[in-house]
Amino acid sequence: MAPRAWRACLSLPLTSILAAAPAVPASSHALPGEVPSARQIAAHGSLSARRVFYLDPREGDDDAPGTAPGKAWRSLKRAGHARLRPGDTLLLRRGGRWKGTLRLAGDGTAARPITVGAYGEGARPRIGGRDGDCVVVAGSYWRVAELRASGCGWAGFRVEGRRNDLWDLYADRNVAGVWVTPGAADNVLRNSQMIGNDRMSVDDAEPDNDSGAFGVLLNGDDNRVVGNLITGSYAASRDYVADGAAVEIYGGDRNVVAHNVARDNETFTELGRPPGGTANGNLFAHNVVTSSRRRGSFLITRGAGHVVGPVRGTVAVHNSVYLPARHTIGFSCADGCSGKILRLRNNVIKVGGQVGFEDGSGVDDAGGVYDGRSGDFKPGRRSVRADPRFASRRDLRLRPGSPAIGRGVHLKASWYGGRGMTHDAAGRSIRRSGNPDAGAYQY
Repeated sequence: MAPRAWRACLSLPLTSILAAAPAVPASSHALPGEVPSARQIAAHGSLSARRVFYLDPREGDDDAPGTAPGKAWRSLKRAGHARLRPGDTLLLRRGGRWKGTLRLAGDGTAARPITVGAYGEGARPRIGGRDGDCVVVAGSYWRVAELRASGCGWAGFRVEGRRNDLWDLYADRNVAGVWVTPGAADNVLRNSQMIGNDRMSVDDAEPDNDSGAFGVLLNGDDNRVVGNLITGSYAASRDYVADGAAVEIYGGDRNVVAHNVARDNETFTELGRPPGGTANGNLFAHNVVTSSRRRGSFLITRGAGHVVGPVRGTVAVHNSVYLPARHTIGFSCADGCSGKILRLRNNVIKVGGQVGFEDGSGVDDAGGVYDGRSGDFKPGRRSVRADPRFASRRDLRLRPGSPAIGRGVHLKASWYGGRGMTHDAAGRSIRRSGNPDAGAYQY
């Protein structure tokens, strides 16, 4: 992480990824919070009474009214200039490709959000181009789904507003797959894929300032990143050899990162604060983290002795981590660590290198299973150093006889992010009495 990293609702987790379950079949009814498809809009009178606009890069015409597939607009610029009202819907043609920026301005309401989705058959609509961020959600109360942002100038999706719901998105080949900017709050990113966002934005001769290769970059407060697949967030760096993170938090407070699957990222999460700012009270729960990266890590945070510290009140609970390479690290809490900096509960972390590092008075830990070649930290109450017996390198469910079974400590719902989050990575409820199993999966 560089000091300049400013540029640098909930549903069940994505069970088709977590548990190899079949995809949910198509339905004529939209799920709660889901962007309705063209077929769903046509099937429901309450939706068809609202305005629906269409965008087609091949057959569209910006002089057309845009109100039917045969009368679609053509360009992102025309769609961005439309004065969409609460309850309106904008649908992009599947198989279509655009270069430029789709700017979504104006506000919906809680009862009548503005929706963006896709219509027709084929691949999801794709927006690219290095001249800017591909999709900019500038307004509030938008529901945005089914789009792909690939090879963009900086971010695939840039979120500037509040209370937006981003669902079933795909971002690849960007500096940041999704960027939640300073001031953006109460947004949800769920059931989406951030794949191979592997570019540096700053990679020069000046020391300690490289940044980039983010699956998700959070600079705002009170956002939720839930049920996503994040892979391949890494890039070469002059300062750090390699850098990147599945989810980086810089200057954001009280964000919840839960029920995600992260594979082959340089780091799962790194936290820091800008001068005069904070990055406090962030929660990581029920994430499944694996990586074949040589220097992979799970969580990096710091105290007041670091230039981007202190980062206070980070909580990691019921995460499962497997990083087999020799130069990996499970967690690092340096430059003035204490229980006010980092609390760990019921995690299972197995690495080929250093399973944990703490200095100062150390982390507040309980109910975990830790395994690695070394570890400069003292396990807390009910925690143990032992092989957790994962099912495989990618499948972090527990095998019979795992020391993680019954290892955890009982926690209130607030530890998980609220009552709606008290289920494991496969959607099963956490037991309310006795000691739960440690890790992202209940046995």
